Amino acid sequence: MTCARRCRAAWTVAALTILIGLSPGASAQAPATAAPPSAGAPARAAALTDAAMEAFLLNATIGSHRSVGAGVTNTVVATLTDGTLTHDAQIQTVDISKTSFEAGKASEFNFKDSYRYNIAGYRLSRMLGMDNVPVSVQRQVDGRPAAVTWWLDDVQMTERERLKNPSLGPTPALTAQQIQVMQVFDELIQNKDRNQGNILWGRDWKLWLIDHTRAFRLGKKLIKPGELKRCDRVLLQRLRALTPAALDQEMKGMLTKGEMEALLARRDNLVKLFDERIAKIGEVNVLFDR
Repeated sequence: MTCARRCRAAWTVAALTILIGLSPGASAQAPATAAPPSAGAPARAAALTDAAMEAFLLNATIGSHRSVGAGVTNTVVATLTDGTLTHDAQIQTVDISKTSFEAGKASEFNFKDSYRYNIAGYRLSRMLGMDNVPVSVQRQVDGRPAAVTWWLDDVQMTERERLKNPSLGPTPALTAQQIQVMQVFDELIQNKDRNQGNILWGRDWKLWLIDHTRAFRLGKKLIKPGELKRCDRVLLQRLRALTPAALDQEMKGMLTKGEMEALLARRDNLVKLFDERIAKIGEVNVLFDR
């Protein structure tokens, strides 16, 4: 099943369970065994730092869980609790490697679909000063290594739904800036599976990027350089400052040496592209501050 269908199924489960009064980790026939969150739990969850979310995802007891949809392998939504806070998480154990992969008209060599890339995407986003990729940690679940990722509570729609009425959202400038950050990030990680179903909008109109299991490819060239018109100033600064040593330290066990080398080569191409645009049309027309 494609990432789009995985994500669509996951968020459909969330929407339906909200309507019938259950957590995504429960079913209509069998209520969740974990204690329901108290009235103050959502506020506490919203106030947590990344480090606190990581600690919760690593140590909280995993209670009831279910598949996000028929035909989906290795992806579940689970209810976690530490006795004080109860919150949901997405759990993925997929770790597939194929010499070639065929999907309709698309084909890919050296195909990989791995839970590791969700964790790598989260870690890299924070290295770059981005806060719009959900916290994700590696943890053993049922005897298998898995990505355990914080479930986003306050999602109102996917990008597919927003595009049905493009007037929805923050100001056009802010919408464009968030999308441009996404485009730069996706080029950096060479995300092969970004689609309108895994671009989520919060009720505060913050754009969230989820599901990166098919990213971090080995190509060193940019895929769609013509779409890269502008860049967040801090993001470009962080791209310049990204070093092999820092990347190696953050990505131990998540990315191979070849994957990190390819990422740094794409970083070089991104910096070169924006430097050339700045020289040609001026910094004010290329960089923005948020």
